[in-house]
Amino acid sequence: MNKFDAHILVVDDDEGIRNLVKQYLNENNFLITTANSAEDAKEKTSMIKFDLIVLDIMMPGKSGLEFTLENKDKVNTPIILLTAKGEAVERIEGLEVGADDYLPKPFEPKELVLRIKNILNKTKSKNQKRFIEFDNIKIDLNKLLIVKNNEEFKINNTEKIILEKMINAPGETFSRESIGKLIDIDKERSVDVIITRLRKKIEIDPKNPKYLQTIRGSGYVLWIE
Repeated sequence: MNKFDAHILVVDDDEGIRNLVKQYLNENNFLITTANSAEDAKEKTSMIKFDLIVLDIMMPGKSGLEFTLENKDKVNTPIILLTAKGEAVERIEGLEVGADDYLPKPFEPKELVLRIKNILNKTKSKNQKRFIEFDNIKIDLNKLLIVKNNEEFKINNTEKIILEKMINAPGETFSRESIGKLIDIDKERSVDVIITRLRKKIEIDPKNPKYLQTIRGSGYVLWIE
């Protein structure tokens, strides 16, 4: 089964543009649903949680600006506006009603893909967990601090990068190689040393880890119940 990078709603009353955008975004590993009007888009967003909406401004019935103004807070989804209008006043109006970006027609499909990826990366970064608490342990990446049974342990930037990845994917196994690439270290033994250091800060009994465990032959995993 194909794993898509994101599910995107493309809204445009022009079938040719809808099909063109859908084909190009499909080729770039995005799952696409289309809508031919603001009303159609409203119905689909009420049933499906999309990662991003590509929305034409000039459509029969409600415009893309009206849809954005009425539904941005409800759907809580990034919006890129498309329009034949390229003047600064229209761009400003689009951003003022809550759009995240603005792309005038005609546009290069490659530019649309780059803008989509840029917004999705920002959204992902904004939604990353920076704090987690389990049992008597708190990991606070904003303060670069681990608190275990009221005892504080500072964490460095390398440890922060590893923990940020792990607490946002609890139960996922990370190989020594993937961790090494993440922190720009090519020696697996060095990765082991860092994990051992982290265990001393997280585990009650570092020699018998309960949370930051080794998966033999695979790597490391953070188990949080």
